[in-house]
Amino acid sequence: MKILVPDVPFDLDFPARLPDGGASFGPGGTDTVVAYGMKDPVPEEHVDADVLVTWSSPPRVVADAARRLTRLRWVQTLSAGPDVALAAGFAPGVVIASGRSLHDDTVAEHALALVLATVRRIDVALTAQREHRWERAIAFAQADPATEAHYTLDGARVTIWGFGSIALRLAPLLAALGAEVTGVAGSAGERAGVPVVTAADLPEVLPCTDVLISLLPATDATRHALDAATLALLPPHARFVNAGRGATVDEAALLDALGSGRLAGAALDVMETEPLPADSPLWDAPNLILTPHVAGGRPRRAAQFLAEQLTAWRSGGAEALRNVVAR
Repeated sequence: MKILVPDVPFDLDFPARLPDGGASFGPGGTDTVVAYGMKDPVPEEHVDADVLVTWSSPPRVVADAARRLTRLRWVQTLSAGPDVALAAGFAPGVVIASGRSLHDDTVAEHALALVLATVRRIDVALTAQREHRWERAIAFAQADPATEAHYTLDGARVTIWGFGSIALRLAPLLAALGAEVTGVAGSAGERAGVPVVTAADLPEVLPCTDVLISLLPATDATRHALDAATLALLPPHARFVNAGRGATVDEAALLDALGSGRLAGAALDVMETEPLPADSPLWDAPNLILTPHVAGGRPRRAAQFLAEQLTAWRSGGAEALRNVVAR
């Protein structure tokens, strides 16, 4: 079995983590691990691969692999969201599994940082710093009984839309700062002590939300889920943070809400077009913080994850894999 892995060092030692210590690979073994340049098309001599591991490859490279690697049986992406692999056009029989759990820690940390930055008006302070101004308006607003609650997470009602493994890591961090957290997912109930509702309940939940965090994946069903009608449900003092996928936000509607003051602020780590074009109006939108899709960073413990996935594949095939994506 030939396994293609991206040419980054955290993946190449995963055979050593197998129960047999990687004896099935290399000289005398029946399996082969080949590193490929993740920004370049797979070399012709490796189009006979059985397994493709992807990480941060451009969509055109993944689509090229889907077209040329006709013997593939399994695509394992190390990204939390499998949208690029799903859109690439792999044959129906190819199993696609995501890297869910590999980015939980870092995305949760970054989402929390963005929430704190917008709630505490760090963007305003940084603008004043560049202009050599001592901005005291922030302090006055925090001291005003009419607005003081809008500058803290203590007592804030935070809604996390897309309540998966990242949200389970993030929710306790928010709760530790005094926030009241509600999750939104495909089914209602309670997860790790957090009340979870469905999207059908948003008309009741959002008018009482101080901070809305989106961790939604990019699917046909979630495209522009945050649209003008949804934004209109939020109170004017609310803030929006997106650490999920850019395609889930109607950016024109978001710009309109920020520009008109119907939304107090937002922070985005992901945009619909990346890199963000130089002429995008998002750069200059009022009360908007942008970071360049850096929440996830590198997948953590990827080698161990790959070893566990390969062990599962050998023992039970696709049915034994974690994070298999419905197609």
